[in-house]
Amino acid sequence: MAEILDEPLLPPEERPSLDIQDIMELLPHRYPFLLVDRVEWSRASKRSAIGYKGITYNEEYFQGHFPKMPVMPGVLQIEAMAQTAGLMILGSLDDGDDRTLKGVYFMSMDKTKFRKPVTPGCMLEMHVHVVKNRGLIYTFRGECYVEGTKISEAEFVAMGIEDDGAA
Repeated sequence: MAEILDEPLLPPEERPSLDIQDIMELLPHRYPFLLVDRVEWSRASKRSAIGYKGITYNEEYFQGHFPKMPVMPGVLQIEAMAQTAGLMILGSLDDGDDRTLKGVYFMSMDKTKFRKPVTPGCMLEMHVHVVKNRGLIYTFRGECYVEGTKISEAEFVAMGIEDDGAA
């Protein structure tokens, strides 16, 4: 994905990040549907992020997909990219920004490809970049990697929902 971006990558030690506690404050998802363990912003503009998910045999979906040859479903790889994108938006609103978002909702996906299986023991990396946005509508490009090999990719659109202050 670096070839489509002009902005250089931040060194890993300089990347702002969210740990699992921060993630759980921002996303409503919980086990078994919370698919991001950690997020780092990979560029200073905070328009690119890398999400991480440790894949273990204990994941609930492996019970039926497939018991003798466990493979992470492709739609969950897309969901992991979408959660990373949502965290990137929710976690990067500047203090000077007067908007408060209560969530980021998935709208559509396109140009989706699945290249290799994701199996227990993998560390899944979700590389996500904002391609464009208009107001609170964001278009993202996402790619999943395992050990530097591209596993899947997609373009998708999501919408930030402003918090109207009502409880």
